[in-house]
Amino acid sequence: MSDSAIQLRPDIPEQLPAIAVKNAVVFPIPNLPVPLAVGRGKTMKAIESAADEAGMVFVVTQRDPDEEDPEPEDLYTFGAVCRILRLTRSIDQSHELLIEGVCRARVSRFLADDDHLRVEVAPILEDRPADPELSALVLNLKELASKVIQLSPRIPDEALSVIEGIDDAGHLTDLVASQLRIDVAQKQRLLETWDVKPRLQRVIEHLAHEAAILEISGKIRSDVRDSLDKHQREVYLREQLKAIRRELGDDDLDDDDLDDLTLRVEEAGMPEAALKAARKELRRLGRMNPQSAEFTVARSYVDWLLDIPWSERTEDNLDVRNAAALLDEEHYGLQKVKRRITEYLAVRKLKGDMKGPILCLVGPPGVGKTSLGRSVARALGREFVRISLGGVRDEAEIRGHRRTYVGALPGRFVQGLKKAGSRNPVFVLDEIDKLGNDFRGDPSSALLEVLDPEQNNSFSDHYLEVPLDLSEVLFITTANRLDTIPPPLRDRMEVIEIPGYIDEEKLAIARQHLLPRQLEAHGLEPAAVTFDEPALMRVVNEYTREAGVRTLNRQLAAVLRSVARDVATGDVDLPVAVDPDRIRAALGPQKYFPEAKEDVGMPGVAVGLAWTPVGGEILFIETTAMHGSGRLTLTGQLGEVMKESAHAAMSYIHARAEALDIDEEMFSKRNFHLHLPSGAIPKDGPSAGVTIVTALASLLTDTPMKDGLAMTGEITLRGVVLPVGGIKEKVLAASRAGIDAIILPKRNAGDLEEIPKHLREHMTFHLVERIDEVLKLALGLEVGRKRKKKRRPRAGGKGETTAMA
Repeated sequence: MSDSAIQLRPDIPEQLPAIAVKNAVVFPIPNLPVPLAVGRGKTMKAIESAADEAGMVFVVTQRDPDEEDPEPEDLYTFGAVCRILRLTRSIDQSHELLIEGVCRARVSRFLADDDHLRVEVAPILEDRPADPELSALVLNLKELASKVIQLSPRIPDEALSVIEGIDDAGHLTDLVASQLRIDVAQKQRLLETWDVKPRLQRVIEHLAHEAAILEISGKIRSDVRDSLDKHQREVYLREQLKAIRRELGDDDLDDDDLDDLTLRVEEAGMPEAALKAARKELRRLGRMNPQSAEFTVARSYVDWLLDIPWSERTEDNLDVRNAAALLDEEHYGLQKVKRRITEYLAVRKLKGDMKGPILCLVGPPGVGKTSLGRSVARALGREFVRISLGGVRDEAEIRGHRRTYVGALPGRFVQGLKKAGSRNPVFVLDEIDKLGNDFRGDPSSALLEVLDPEQNNSFSDHYLEVPLDLSEVLFITTANRLDTIPPPLRDRMEVIEIPGYIDEEKLAIARQHLLPRQLEAHGLEPAAVTFDEPALMRVVNEYTREAGVRTLNRQLAAVLRSVARDVATGDVDLPVAVDPDRIRAALGPQKYFPEAKEDVGMPGVAVGLAWTPVGGEILFIETTAMHGSGRLTLTGQLGEVMKESAHAAMSYIHARAEALDIDEEMFSKRNFHLHLPSGAIPKDGPSAGVTIVTALASLLTDTPMKDGLAMTGEITLRGVVLPVGGIKEKVLAASRAGIDAIILPKRNAGDLEEIPKHLREHMTFHLVERIDEVLKLALGLEVGRKRKKKRRPRAGGKGETTAMA
C-alpha cells in the first residue's frame, strides 16, 4: 500500500481505544449499524474511554479466537474506525454494542495502556476511479448478488432492493463481502485490500463460487425430492447421499464393491485380530466419501490386509537326499551350510512343526552367500525373497510407517510376504552388518523381534497394527564381518562362517559353474572353446587376488568376449583353445605377483599373516636402525593396537638383550624404524606381534629369517604367544603365496581341523607357546646361550644397518 492512500482526517483522532473481536470482520459501511456482543473487561473500558472522547473506537479482528486476553501480536494490523451508536447493557454481562463503520485504518503502533487496548491509527483513503471497467464490475456484482439471493433460502428477497439502491462501488463491495460465507482470514484480506477495483474482483470470485454451490445444492434437493419417501427417513438419507456422490462423480465404491471386499475378507483366513481390524475398516468405508483422503487410506489398508498370505503356505520338499544333491549341484564346497540345511529338513521330516532357523552366513565377498540362499529356497521348494539391508537407517523400513503419515507403507517384511504369496518363504537379509542408524531410529533394534524365534510369531508392523506370524519363515542373513553387528542381534542368529576359496576350489568352481554360465552368456557352444587347467590357473593367480570368485568371473567374461569377437569376425577356427598367450592379449600384463617370491633373505625382515574382509594376506614387516637415541618410528598406516604390539615387542627384545647377546648400547645410540609396506591400506590388530618381535630380533642380531616361513600370534611382555583368529584364511593365503611352513599359537591347534586335508599334509605347522620358540624356529636363536658374535657391517662408515624387502 502506498503512503498516498493514508491521509489524515480531522474528524478522526490519531489515537483511539481499540476493541478486539472474535470470528468476525467489521467493514466500514455507512448507514449500516453493526451489532457486536461485548463483555470482556478491556473491551468495556475501551467503550467507556471512547464515550468520554470523540465517540469513536477502532475495531480489529484477533488472529486466534480462543485467546481471551490478546496481546498486540495476536491482532491483525488492519481494521475499521467505527462510531459508537448505542450500548445496551444486560444483567448477565453479555452487552450489545451498536456501531457504524467510518473508514478503513491501519495500526501505526500500539500504545501502552493497562486498562484497555489503545492504538495510533492511520486512516486509509480509498481510490474510487470513475471508469467503464469499474462500472462493469459493479454491474456484474449486482447480477451475481441477485442470483445468490434468489437461490439461497436464508436471504430475504428485500436484500435485492438494498443491493440495487447502492451506487458507490466501495460501499457495495464491503456490504456483499460482509455477508459472504467465507472464513475470517479471507474476509480480513478483503478488508486489507484498500483499492476498490481489486477488492471488487475478489468479491465477485467468492460470490460466483457461492452461486455455483447453491446451484448444485438446489439440483441435489430437486433430485432427492423426486424420489423421496416421506415415511422412511433412512431411505431419504441414503438417496440424498447417492445424489451428492453422483453430482461430485464420487460413486466409485458402490454396494457391490463393498460386498465383494467383505466376502474376500471373510474368506482370507485371517486370524481373529486381523479379521476384527478389517471388518472395522469396511464399516468406515461404507460411511465415507470415496473422494476423501481418509477413504484412500482405509481402502489401501484393507487391500494390504487382503494381500498378506495369512493361510497360504508352500509344501516343503522333505527329501533330504534330493535337497543335498541340489545344493551340491549349484554350489561347490560350503559343507557347513549344506549340512545345517539338511539337518533342518531331517528334523522337519521327523517332527513336522519345527520353527524356522535363523542362520547368519559370514564370509568375504564373492563366496556365494546370497546365491546360496536362493539355492536353499529351491531345495526346500519355497518362495525366495531377498531384502537388502545395506545402508538402511530408517526403523520404518523394518516396522513400516504409521497410517497417519502421507504415503505410509508396511515394512519390508510385510511387503516380502506379499511378494512371496506364502507365509513360509526363505528370506535372505543381505548385508546385515552394514545397517546404520540416525534420528529416524535404529533398524538393528527393530530386527531383534523379527529374528527372535520366541517373539516373531506375533511381529507388530506399525502400518498393519495386528500381530503377524513370521515363525514359519526361514531367515538367512549374510555379512562380511561380525564385529559391526550389535551383540544382541548377533546373539539371536546361528553364525556359520564361510571361508575364502583355495586355488583348487576356484578351479573347480570355474569349471563347473562360471565357465558354462559365461559361455551361454556370450553365445558360445561348450565345444567351441577349450580352457586348459594351466590357463585357468594363470587367470586365478596372476589376474585375481580375492577370497571369492567375483573378479575371476569378470576376468573369464573378458577372455570369452575376446573369443566371441574373433569368432564373430571369422578370424579363428573352431574350437578355440584358450592358452596363456590369449589370456595375456585379453587381460593385459600380469596384475598380481606372489609376495613370497620377493627377497626376504636380509636381516630385519619377517613374514607374517593377516586377515582381511576379503580373505587372508601375507604381511611383510621391515625394520632398520640408524644413529640416534633409541626412538622407535612406526609407519605404514598402523592402528593403535598394532602400534602397542610394536612397542611391546621392542620392550621384550630390550629386556632380553643379554639373553639374545645384543649389545645394550644399540638401544641408546640407535633409532629404529619399523615399516609395513602398502602404506595406503590401514592395518591393525594384535596378531602381528610375533612377526614384529622376529623382525626386530633379526635386525639386532643380524640374522635373516628362514625362507618359506610365515607366522601369526599375539605376544605379551612375559613372552607368551596368545591365540588369534582367522587361522583358516591366513593358512590359505600362505598356501597361495607358496609358503610351506607356518608358526601358530599352540592354543589355535583346534583351528587346524578346518584346514583342507591336502594342505595339512603338504604344509608344516609349528605350534608354539613362547616367543623363545618362535625365535628359535625363525632365526635359529638359542635364547640364553652365548653365541659367536658376528661382525656387523657398517654402511658409509657409520655403522648403519638397513633391511629392505
